[in-house]
Amino acid sequence: MTSVKKKRWQRKLKLFSHKFSRKFPQGRTIVGISLGAIAGALSRYYFGLIINQWLGQTFPFSTFFINISGAFVMGFFTTLALEKMTITPDIRLLIGVGFLGSYTTFSSYELDAEHLLFTGQWGLGFIYWFGSTILGVICLEMGSYLARKLP
Repeated sequence: MTSVKKKRWQRKLKLFSHKFSRKFPQGRTIVGISLGAIAGALSRYYFGLIINQWLGQTFPFSTFFINISGAFVMGFFTTLALEKMTITPDIRLLIGVGFLGSYTTFSSYELDAEHLLFTGQWGLGFIYWFGSTILGVICLEMGSYLARKLP
């Protein structure tokens, strides 16, 4: 990993660390995260319904696409927040922790992967397991790239 990528990665990790102060009281932070979580959970639910109706349920398409799109949005948002504009800690927490935290579905991803593997669907299980991880990183980078291209 190059030093530039390492520094970028370290900045992304620090993006959501939030110290409480008089300027950003704890109550406001909790409300912001909660509002983001409500929107993220509802988005995940309805997006999942649409995907399942469209593509069926023989493969966990909804969890797969939600995680991939969440990775893209996380890459786009963190790059935008770190390199393009000043975004307050409250908004970073609302989107990064609240919305994306409830929108993305790592626990569902693991459950779906386990189901595919333990029901003997080895090929689909491994495609899903590794595909989610690999495409997630690719989409994270694509989101970052797109955010950098903004004027």
